[in-house]
Formats: sequence, structure tokens, C-alpha cells
Amino acid sequence: MQLRSLLAGALAALTVSVVTAAPASASPARGSLLPLTDSAARRVLVADKVAAAKFPDQPITDPAREQQVLDMARAKAVELGLDPDATVTFFRDQIEASKVVQYGLFAWWTAHPDQAPTTKPDLPTEVRPVIDRLNAELLAELADTVATRASEGCAHRLPVAVRVTDLRRHLDRLHERALDRAVVSVCG
Repeated sequence: MQLRSLLAGALAALTVSVVTAAPASASPARGSLLPLTDSAARRVLVADKVAAAKFPDQPITDPAREQQVLDMARAKAVELGLDPDATVTFFRDQIEASKVVQYGLFAWWTAHPDQAPTTKPDLPTEVRPVIDRLNAELLAELADTVATRASEGCAHRLPVAVRVTDLRRHLDRLHERALDRAVVSVCG
């Protein structure tokens, strides 16, 4: 356990030095996993609004909407020259990551009703357009990272990109878990 703490601290220090070494205006190189993990994190954060729109009386699972997202992902994958099955798997991971947040928030708000949302964002007009835009970004980033994701180094680069994203976005444990779920199929 002590070794795990030391390794986690070393990774955090390395990650912080990597983040602070680059100028804020610097954009990641083509093939970097940072834009992909950042967009996945932003999609995970939008799940808060999805949960607020559904709480307490709508189901978290929406098979019709999920199928729309997966069908769109498959069609766009073909257009972009991506593997359609791998792309659908990646977007299924995005959906499951969103559910991690929604289930977590539903449980928290049920246990702490005073912290439940007092307003409901409109899912079709306010929230889904944001998700659709993020999905388009994710598709573009999948296309930009084909070689990186297929490389042997992907399994080593991905956790660093996720940790940098966690730090940049100041994710709490729930959203960190969701981001971990969102990127489970990135490396192929």
C-alpha cells in the first residue's frame, strides 16, 4: 500500500510538471490522447445535467436515445474511415460512463434531498445538443488518434492523459470513475 501511495504521488508530480511545463496556449500534438480524454471528461460532466433533468421520476436508461447515439457513431465511423464496431464500443462506453454519474447523483440526491436540483434542464433542447457536439468532437479525436490508440504505447499514455485531464478538470471521485469507464476501450 505504501508503494502504491508513492507511485500515485510520483505520477501526480510528473503529471503536474507536464501540465505546467507547456504554455497554456500550447495545443497537444496530433495523436495526443489529451483532447480525447478532455472531451470524454466534458461529456461525463454533462451527465450532471442529464441526471438533473431526469431526477427523480425518469429512468436513467433510455434505450431509444442510446440506440440513436450508437447508430450515429457507426454511420460517422464509416464516413471517417474508423472501425465501426470499435467506434460503437467506444460510444457505448460513453453512455455507460454517463450512467455512472447519473446513478451516483440519483443515490446522493435521494439520500440528501436538500442537495437535489431545484430546476430541471430541458433534455432535448438544452442538454442533448451539447452531448451531440461533444460526440462529434470525440469522433474527430478518434480519427486523429488512430495510430496512437493502436500503438503499444497507448496503454502507458492513456493513464497519464486521464490523470492530466482529472487534474485540469478538478474531477471528483464520481467523475474520475466515470472518466475511467469512458476510456476503457480507447487503446486497441
